[in-house]
Amino acid sequence: MTGNPSLVLNADFRPLSYYPLSLCSWQDTIRLVFSERVSVVERYDQKVNSPSISFNLPSVIALKDYVMPQRKPAFTRFNVFLRDNFTCQYCHTHFSANELTFDHLIPRCLNGKTTWNNVVSACTSCNLKKGRRLLKFTDMKLLKQPSRPTSIQLQNNGRNFPPNFLHESWRDYLYWDTELQN
Repeated sequence: MTGNPSLVLNADFRPLSYYPLSLCSWQDTIRLVFSERVSVVERYDQKVNSPSISFNLPSVIALKDYVMPQRKPAFTRFNVFLRDNFTCQYCHTHFSANELTFDHLIPRCLNGKTTWNNVVSACTSCNLKKGRRLLKFTDMKLLKQPSRPTSIQLQNNGRNFPPNFLHESWRDYLYWDTELQN
């Protein structure tokens, strides 16, 4: 049996993360259920059997103990791309993570630091075009000034990139705080 991952919610019934979506394999989910660390919120139609018990696989689980989200997101390549919505900050084109690089506004050769405020997402073409120059010495314009994002900003940006697989039972928990349409 493959597939059937469970959406993992915090104790407040919000997903632990949106991108990547907080998922747990069905095997790990069963271990968590029997160790009483999670509550089952929704179930698949698919059953799992053991010699002594049979039950439907959980599709949504909630942690019993609240996990405090990080206040300051880690400075990682992925988080820079997520902050910038996987968009080149020079040509404003959307790319996949493996098609992006990051560019130092003040190049490292000019003592530029690798920090939230000095690094932006860039496609290879724009990164090469800018080269080791300051932006003011190019004809390029920045989409937005880089800054340190909050965890909430990264979570909100992550909602723009749904995973390939979304089970119907997850929808109420992924979008419960978005505005409803008339």
